[in-house]
Amino acid sequence: MMPISLLAKLQEKRIIINIMVDATESPEPAQRRDKPNFLTQTRFDEFALPAEVLDGLKDTGFTFCTPIQAQVLPVSLTGRDVAGQAQTGTGKTAAFLVTIFNMLLALPQRRAELPSALIVAPTRELALQIYEEAQDLGRHTGLTFAQVLGGVDYRKQAAILRKGADIIICTPGRIIDYFKQGIFKTTGIKAVVVDEADRLLDLGFSKDMRYILRKLPHYEKRQSMLFSATLSYRVMELTYEYMNLPEFIAVAPEEVIVEGIEQSLFHVGNDMKLPLLLGLLKREAWSRILIFVNTKAGVTWLTRKLNGNALPAEGITGDLPQRKRFRLMEWFKNGRIKILVATDVASRGIHVENISHVINYDLPQDAENYIHRIGRTARAGKTGRALSLACEKYVFHLEPLVAMLGYKIPTIWPEDDWFIKDISTRVPGRRKGRGRRPSRQHGRRPKQIATAPGKTRAGSYPGGLFGFAPESKSAAKSEIQTTPDGPKKKKKRRRRTKKRPTPAVSAPDKTEGQSSP
Repeated sequence: MMPISLLAKLQEKRIIINIMVDATESPEPAQRRDKPNFLTQTRFDEFALPAEVLDGLKDTGFTFCTPIQAQVLPVSLTGRDVAGQAQTGTGKTAAFLVTIFNMLLALPQRRAELPSALIVAPTRELALQIYEEAQDLGRHTGLTFAQVLGGVDYRKQAAILRKGADIIICTPGRIIDYFKQGIFKTTGIKAVVVDEADRLLDLGFSKDMRYILRKLPHYEKRQSMLFSATLSYRVMELTYEYMNLPEFIAVAPEEVIVEGIEQSLFHVGNDMKLPLLLGLLKREAWSRILIFVNTKAGVTWLTRKLNGNALPAEGITGDLPQRKRFRLMEWFKNGRIKILVATDVASRGIHVENISHVINYDLPQDAENYIHRIGRTARAGKTGRALSLACEKYVFHLEPLVAMLGYKIPTIWPEDDWFIKDISTRVPGRRKGRGRRPSRQHGRRPKQIATAPGKTRAGSYPGGLFGFAPESKSAAKSEIQTTPDGPKKKKKRRRRTKKRPTPAVSAPDKTEGQSSP
């Protein structure tokens, strides 16, 4: 049996060789996507698409269809409803965008002030990704696009909706707000797309999604398309209630997830996860890394630790301001940020083709999130690595994950030299607790004033607090007074209360029962 250390070195050399081959050949985008193990033999120009749409596909580098595109387009281009099951990174965004473009360009006329298509996404990052891809694919169509997201300027988005746009890409909460105010009108909607439907329901948007679908024209007067990673019972219920006998199309997850992704699992103690992560970052030949942590506090802690070990990293969580989230995502896409630490908010909605590694610092608590996490790498036919660290805290989530995949993730047992010591220093911060402790000058403890032989009183500062003399008489009186018998006990102050005035009582008569003269 080959030693683990030798096997790891061979794998490392193989990765370096692959990177050198890709760098020397530098194929065109269309050729890079043109791989038998990722694309089908179906070409986009085989469909009766308008020339404007074909030009956009050609400029973007799309020539052959992915499996989900090759199965969806023959049905959706005829105007039928579609419910598709596919993972992220399979090209479903281009499938429904091409369908919408083909439909809107075929309309005899469109009212400028009324939108014709609505695309609903669960997260702002995914909505932004769809918006950017729509601009790339539809650059020659003349169609207008608008994104309606929370956390962005409310008045600017309202002005864009009043001006009019052909396609609205939104998240549920903000678009409902505009609808209730009469800014967003649904009478002209000819097509609706619900993307990542399972994620929408998991985030608690079930009622919001039903509200939106009820306010749209009847399902017989519009085309509906729904895409989801899993067609669960709740998702199927949406299709039966708000879609017109959709065609169900599914792409097997194994065909997409495993292809091009090399998965590895490391069993490690919680106290050794950071040293192992530092060692992996040193050993692996990576170009851009996405690290997933389960909690927001964990993202902040790990980001600080990586920066302290000379590894520039940024963290992204759901509570960050929207502008900062978009800015970090843009920096990560253009290569300004090489390491991004995130919660599951980033497991969907990141479309970056050059992520070489995905590291699960914490195993996901939901098995389905594992699929979306590792789906961030090996996109557009490229290869990638997915490394997962299983500690005693989250190892209990490994069994349902393996049951969902249907196979065991290959396990690698790290050697002693794989662990690198953490050299980051502790960042001083505010002490936890209610009160705040007075700071000590120069790191020394405050002096103690001797009040009597053999007795001291701690916490007394010479010349007043922090060495300053009392500025008022009240402060001077507060100093400790001593007597030959020892420290004088401080008298307790009694709370003074104002005496209430006694009510006036009329003078009694001199004799009872005696009438006045």
